[in-house]
Amino acid sequence: MRTLLLAAALIAVPAAAQDSPFVGEYSLAEGPDVGGGLLIRGDGRFQYMLAAGALDERAEGRWETRGDTVCLTTDPKPVPPAMEKGPLIEVEGAIPTLLVTWPNGRGIAGVDFVIGFDSGDPAEDYTQVYGWTMPEDDKRIPRWVEVREPIYGITAPRYELAEADGGKLRVIIRPNDIGVVDFEGACAEKTERGLTLHRAEGRMRFVRLGGE
Repeated sequence: MRTLLLAAALIAVPAAAQDSPFVGEYSLAEGPDVGGGLLIRGDGRFQYMLAAGALDERAEGRWETRGDTVCLTTDPKPVPPAMEKGPLIEVEGAIPTLLVTWPNGRGIAGVDFVIGFDSGDPAEDYTQVYGWTMPEDDKRIPRWVEVREPIYGITAPRYELAEADGGKLRVIIRPNDIGVVDFEGACAEKTERGLTLHRAEGRMRFVRLGGE
């Protein structure tokens, strides 16, 4: 039975996909501090990965040829990470003015923020794992907060602080499918050495491994 199912799956793959000149393994060629690869399989599926500093990306899904290009669609479609307001919690015995955490309560460092007050200029900084707390000599009251996670570009609408918030805010980042790239028909054309993939963030050059 297993053999019959495997044979049926192979028959279901279009011959054009199995014979496509795009099928093969490619290595990212974008500098010494960036690594990655793209595998275009003969069964109509692809796999992608990237490591660049603190950024890690991955994806898998379907591919199809459109004219002289190969186009990638992530499947299943990823659920993007999201931010939401959460209940305040203490850190080292006190509630910070701003705290960004994962759902388990672990603090997240390096999240950029802007805090607006009832008077004066806004404050701009980035979080530590223990959050961020207003200086003791600054008696202004926070009225709104904007936050942005810079590595994956996670943002949320401005948080308006009500009187019940007491000038404090906790933001929870729900990772969902963080790091999974949502390719929606991103296409690559064949080059002399491999492929150039065009995506919203820019072009990515890949070199084919193992020759033609």
